[in-house]
Amino acid sequence: MGEVIDSILGLILGAILMYWVYSFFGKKKSKEITEQQSTVILNKIRSVCKLVSVEGDFAEIYHYENTKDSFMSLFKSKKKALIVIKAKAHIGYDLNKLELKADNDKRKIILSHFPQPEVLSIEPDLQFYDIKNGIFNSFSPTDLTKLNQEAKDHIKQKIPESGLMETARKEALQAVFVVEKIVETIGWKLDYSSLEISNREKQFIEE
Repeated sequence: MGEVIDSILGLILGAILMYWVYSFFGKKKSKEITEQQSTVILNKIRSVCKLVSVEGDFAEIYHYENTKDSFMSLFKSKKKALIVIKAKAHIGYDLNKLELKADNDKRKIILSHFPQPEVLSIEPDLQFYDIKNGIFNSFSPTDLTKLNQEAKDHIKQKIPESGLMETARKEALQAVFVVEKIVETIGWKLDYSSLEISNREKQFIEE
């Protein structure tokens, strides 16, 4: 009779031990999968990198003039041109600057900071008119590279007064929604309650 009881107790203890081992490794595996999911989400968001929210077209007339001294500054040679700059500017957000952290227990990604909009790219198209070369100072192939950079700088100075930055700020919430959709692709949630989103911005999105 005692042997039977001992056998039963042994089976019970064995079952308890097996359940404990199974539960321990099951929870560990579940935790590893959850942590792996949060890493995938964060990497997926950052892989988007730059998100364009506003695009603006510019048309500017740019007067270029360059004077070069020749022969020990005895002669001055001037070259000049009238340049029409047609450019496309992209304003948006660098998602690498997001401040994100994962709450693995609640399967939640917490967004605590969203970056300010910035100029992501400027694509200038230059058309030259009224080109005048100096005797000792004429346009060279390297001038095109220099003028392209000057055109970008010229357009960049015009952006603040164009209203594009303000429009991009209003669309910040839309950019947050894009991030939210990325998070939801594998069943997680985005918590952006710490962000200060004005009623004006919300109204802009709803319209």
